[in-house]
Amino acid sequence: MPDWVSLCVLISLLSLLIVAGLLLYSGLLCDITVQTGCPPVKKITFAYKFKEGSYKDCGQLFKESHCIGPGLPHIGVFYDDPRKVPGAQCRYAVGSILSEGENEADGELLKRYETSGFNVFSFPEVTHVVTTSFPNRTFLSMLLAVLRVYPRLNHYIKERRLCAHPFLEIYRKGQIQFMAPLARQGDFYVPEVRPVERRLSEQDESHSDTDVSGADSNSEYSSGSGVLLSDSRETSLAASSVHSVPVQDKGKRNYRGRSSGGSSFKELDWEQTGGRQDERDEQLHGDNQKSLEAPTQEWWGVVGGEE
Repeated sequence: MPDWVSLCVLISLLSLLIVAGLLLYSGLLCDITVQTGCPPVKKITFAYKFKEGSYKDCGQLFKESHCIGPGLPHIGVFYDDPRKVPGAQCRYAVGSILSEGENEADGELLKRYETSGFNVFSFPEVTHVVTTSFPNRTFLSMLLAVLRVYPRLNHYIKERRLCAHPFLEIYRKGQIQFMAPLARQGDFYVPEVRPVERRLSEQDESHSDTDVSGADSNSEYSSGSGVLLSDSRETSLAASSVHSVPVQDKGKRNYRGRSSGGSSFKELDWEQTGGRQDERDEQLHGDNQKSLEAPTQEWWGVVGGEE
């Protein structure tokens, strides 16, 4: 065998060993433990840019954010399942964490982000999340994390029939933290999500063959992902009791929220209250009072949708 052939073989073997070592060091075979528990972060304030499009394009926003605050932890918030939502409609926010807990954000740094077109938002501290972590050692760690972590997360959530969304990725020195809140999910949706949600809802209605009166006008489900948004940040704690109900995936893309949830509990309470009042008045005032209250009982029935 000529010397140049031996040299090429040796170089190839060395290259393979280097690549294999780099992959192993980046986390190729590291253990991934998914669990439900306390979040890896407390309340955070972060600067971000929102984008609608394929997740593979998020790298540019990470670079831009890193250039402004290279020493800060970076965050990505991903709202849709790319297996169910077309890439062009996937929504995400990427930026840098400015402060955690009760600490205040640096004013000068905050101004630099705002000057560069970033918005500022805060996420609350929650008590329960689905979480795991992955090494952040090389440029390959992010790719390996996406390939290895999300199948484990999806399996864990589906197996336990949890309602966990959206997915957060927090990049720190040496570690990537993944989490999906199990409560107050609506508080993790940046304001830009809602205009996109309304537009997607209108597009869905325009292509629908079935007319469901009022079904989508106040819908808060994320398109294709079954994600329920709370109506306001102040009332999200009450709404979280609805978000945490396990949801069985039927394999359909379009289940945007054609349910009668919303005001049904209030209407049911009105009906029951009206019914008890009528019965009480009948006992107190007799048949004459009963005849006078017949229109009232009929009105309650209309409110409850039982004409």
